[in-house]
Amino acid sequence: MFLWAAVATVVLIVVGIFGTLVVSGRISFGSEPVPTPTIAPTTPSVIDTSYSVVVLNGTSDEGLAGNLRDQIIAAGWSADTVQTGDSDTTDFASTTVYYLRTDDEQAARGLADAIGGAEVAQSDFLQPTDDPNTPDDESADKRLIVVIGLDRAAAQPTAAPTP
Repeated sequence: MFLWAAVATVVLIVVGIFGTLVVSGRISFGSEPVPTPTIAPTTPSVIDTSYSVVVLNGTSDEGLAGNLRDQIIAAGWSADTVQTGDSDTTDFASTTVYYLRTDDEQAARGLADAIGGAEVAQSDFLQPTDDPNTPDDESADKRLIVVIGLDRAAAQPTAAPTP
């Protein structure tokens, strides 16, 4: 009689544990449904030459900002709206087009396409400030900033050494 009671107790404990695992979803008898990947909508690119562009060289290679400026002018921007300079860093990883406001993203993507591809990111690190000595509100200017990265430095052709 004792043997039957012990076996019944073990069976009830095993069934209880198994039932708990099934109810909690840790054990299933069918295949898990595979989630369908969703593709996030991307903002379309629009080349909008009404934006001013600042090109900063984020590498130690000289001349990259001037070369990219020429490429931007060839894409339709006027020469007086494209400025160049050097970044505070010389080890910027990837060429990136920065925009300030959400409604500037299409123009930033258009500029990235016009220069042969670049990352696009929203940032206010170079937000224009209003000059109180002028009647214009410079903080409302439409501006895009391109920081040239090491990915462009590596892609530039190098001159052959002279013998």
